[in-house]
Amino acid sequence: MLSREGPRAWMSQELDRARSRATDADRVPLFCGSDLAARIERAEAQLMAEVTEAARGRRADGGGFVIPVAGGVATFAEEGSPYNKIAGLGFGGLPDAAVLDEIERAFAGQGVAAQVEVASLADPALVDTLTDRGYRLAAFENVLGRDITTGSEPVEVPEIEVRRSRPDELDAWIELVVDAGAHPDTQGIPMEEFPRDVLERAERDSAAIDGMRRYVALRHGQPAGGASLRIAEGIAQMAGAATAPAHRRNGVQTALLAARLADAAAERCEVAVVTTQPGSKSQQNVQRRGFDLLYTRAVLLKHV
Repeated sequence: MLSREGPRAWMSQELDRARSRATDADRVPLFCGSDLAARIERAEAQLMAEVTEAARGRRADGGGFVIPVAGGVATFAEEGSPYNKIAGLGFGGLPDAAVLDEIERAFAGQGVAAQVEVASLADPALVDTLTDRGYRLAAFENVLGRDITTGSEPVEVPEIEVRRSRPDELDAWIELVVDAGAHPDTQGIPMEEFPRDVLERAERDSAAIDGMRRYVALRHGQPAGGASLRIAEGIAQMAGAATAPAHRRNGVQTALLAARLADAAAERCEVAVVTTQPGSKSQQNVQRRGFDLLYTRAVLLKHV
């Protein structure tokens, strides 16, 4: 049955579908081996360390800690922070037992469990090391990536403008992304929740580090979403994005992602990466924009 718009519109739709299929068929999925995974995990560990140092500088008591460990880092920013974890292990040799003892004591001194994120491409012996010490599986998260060495095609989203957020907009930008994060999409595995005041400080600490770029999306001239980008070692980290509930399903995420990809490609980044919850709307959005699943991180906890 032909479209109500007539044979010509129907033919145009069929051609669009054919072009889409041809583009998908020509695209080679990004392959991730252990070398690329090591670069991504190293960039993640550097980000954790830099944000945590910003948090420590903000705190009047100078508390928290950053402890290097086997090519990765253990960080504690403050109570309840998303930056309290061990990241980047498994690509620089196995961690020394004495250093793990020190780290576990440090987390225990803060009254929290030790949390380790382990990439599926890390040294397999790392999981044995951790489970032998009493760590148990708690969750998973996915790392997706896209090759941007050939550039990134611009995407025009009607009625949405994306630009860099100005320094004088920091408070408004933080309020926007925290408000949006307080109403997450329910598709996929539920996200870990954090207190609002903790999220506000975490966003402020993240914005304070060198090289972190903030973006704002305007829909009908009104702030509709915000996002961040960090570039390190040719890796473009999509460091977070959020859309206000009233503006969802209107292409805000697509516009924010396209703007960041274009900027990263212009600076000759090789790979753009994003971390999502398994099966989430965020994962669906980035896969539609050409991101491939590179590997999964297992989240392990040890209550001490």
